[in-house]
Amino acid sequence: MSSLTVSAKLRSVAEQAAQYPQRVFLTLAHLMDPEFLKEAFGQLKRGAAPGVDGVTWAEYAQNLDANVKDLHERLRTGRYRAQPVKRRWLPKDATSDRPIGITAVDDKVAQRAVAMLLETVYEPLFYDFAYGFRPGRGAHDALRELRRQALATRTTWILDADISSFFDSIDHAQLREVVQKRVNDGSIIRLIGKWLNAGVLEEGKVEYPEAGTPQGGVISPMLANIFLHTVLDGWFAEEVKPQLRGRSFIVRYADDFVIGFEREDDARRVMEELPGRFARFGLTIHPKKTRLVPFDVPPQEGAAGSEPGTFDFLGFTHYWGETRSGGWTIKRMTRRSRLSRALSAAWEWCKEHRHDPMRKQYDRLCSKLRGHYQYYGVRCNYRSLWTVFQSARRAWRTWLTRRCNNARIPWEEFQRKYMSAFPLPRPRIVHADV
Repeated sequence: MSSLTVSAKLRSVAEQAAQYPQRVFLTLAHLMDPEFLKEAFGQLKRGAAPGVDGVTWAEYAQNLDANVKDLHERLRTGRYRAQPVKRRWLPKDATSDRPIGITAVDDKVAQRAVAMLLETVYEPLFYDFAYGFRPGRGAHDALRELRRQALATRTTWILDADISSFFDSIDHAQLREVVQKRVNDGSIIRLIGKWLNAGVLEEGKVEYPEAGTPQGGVISPMLANIFLHTVLDGWFAEEVKPQLRGRSFIVRYADDFVIGFEREDDARRVMEELPGRFARFGLTIHPKKTRLVPFDVPPQEGAAGSEPGTFDFLGFTHYWGETRSGGWTIKRMTRRSRLSRALSAAWEWCKEHRHDPMRKQYDRLCSKLRGHYQYYGVRCNYRSLWTVFQSARRAWRTWLTRRCNNARIPWEEFQRKYMSAFPLPRPRIVHADV
């Protein structure tokens, strides 16, 4: 019954948002009653790590009604205080890590409730080429659209852009100003301000960054989409694209985006304007990681012209490859850094868990491989998948051997004794249409 009530509230807001694109919403916070907050809690990840308060999803759920009622009362009376975000570091690639913010459950519930309202208000405004953290859209949809657009618009140049430390660089004042153009509810604006200024706990010390939103925060993806809708999406669709001489397109997933051009002069013009546009909003386009890539069909043998380049997007390297019929099409393979990370992760996991029971090792390793295939299993990428499969099998054999008093297990015996009883899942193309 509660979900139906929440759905009715969100549907009413969505209808108003769609019917009146220029409307500024002044009163939304009153919709976040206890039932709304319970629905927000139900949408949280159950296995997420606890925040600074040490409370898990399961512990919060044990006394959900009382916890939600108390949270609602604090939100209603203005006594709610955001807790610092616990920071952890995860590997980004072979040479760097990325920060992840772990929020307390109380804050997650409140953030998810506000995100539900903001999503309902902004979805009618967002452009179709924006894919990250939106309902019914995912990375493979973005990859599919990128390939379709590049072939349809006769793309010859790709602008491969990189925003320097985007989530850590968002200017708080400008972000609030952007949000207020569509949602100017004082209670919600104050809540966003509390989350932005809650501080970050790391190694026992709390720091208060003057810019940025913590990666991993429930509200961060929504705020990022709203900000980039103004900074990039609307600017390109309404100001830049109509003035270009040739066809073009853009595909964005969160802060990762590429722009395709039919003409070189258009590409160079946008390349020159992009840093200034982002600087107006306190953001920086990375001068070394942002580049123009020639991406035309390879010239026929003996014909004049240079070979096309490659570019990376959403974990894949995109390149021109020959079809079975002798033509050319755009193909993808796992990005080198992502492949290296997968190989290293398999090795380290097998090493760390070599003394676990065989069935436990097997089930977990199968799950990891299937998860890898689920994302990277796009057509033309089978070779990369096979590399991961072989590496995982080799790592497992190596560390199973190490737990047996370092007595080397011959490959034939390993196959007979382990692989027949515990066959690892072989690679498969999951997304044949991507």
